Amino acid sequence: MQFDKEIDTRGLNCPLPILKAKKALTDMQSGQVLKVVATDAGSLRDFQAFAKQTGNELVEQQTQGQEFIHLLRRR
Repeated sequence: MQFDKEIDTRGLNCPLPILKAKKALTDMQSGQVLKVVATDAGSLRDFQAFAKQTGNELVEQQTQGQEFIHLLRRR
């Protein structure tokens, strides 16, 4: 899938991936897609909750080996 911005949160644990994603999203335009690469298994659940709370769309989540990929569309 296409994305407009990517952030690397490998090695960071909750809540840092969410905080970095929140900061990145504030610099983006509505409709743009942010890709977050994380290694924290809890990030799967965390990003689902984050999307519900903020109104941003969680477009996709993938697990690739030890990494978790999250795609969020800015509301």
